[in-house]
Amino acid sequence: MSSVSRPTPTKPVQLDGVSKAIIEQLQSDGRRSYAEIGKAVGLSEAAVRQRVQKLTEAGVMQVVAVTDPMQLGFYRQAMVGICVTGDTTHVAEELGRLPAVDYVVLTAGSFDILAEVVCENDDDLIDLLNKQIRQIEGVQSTETFVYLRLHKQFYNWGTR
Repeated sequence: MSSVSRPTPTKPVQLDGVSKAIIEQLQSDGRRSYAEIGKAVGLSEAAVRQRVQKLTEAGVMQVVAVTDPMQLGFYRQAMVGICVTGDTTHVAEELGRLPAVDYVVLTAGSFDILAEVVCENDDDLIDLLNKQIRQIEGVQSTETFVYLRLHKQFYNWGTR
């Protein structure tokens, strides 16, 4: 799931209640031990380890550390709407190679691509837009939506 591109699955993976419960346990605390999760879901530590490995290998989930950009000195976040002439996939791949870009999605609507960017400050954002994003072949225009305050950011929608 962290790759530059991932295909749309032909059919969704069917999860049983135990797998969903394991995912929910990890979403609550990604550092929770397999033994603790096993107690909560009624499985042995080894069985939980196997399930987590299968879920990870299948691309259903990943266990990662999510950082707060502001705590790390990245004070400017923004979503950039991008209109493209030509191949949107090429532009999306080029955007995905930029270190300041942490999310790229092809869209239908006013923009062909949305890219979330994280920069240290406004000057870095301006440089990113002018010297990198707008220089990618196929980028016709951009519109930048600067984040003023983050109200909600969760990653727990997967088991609903």
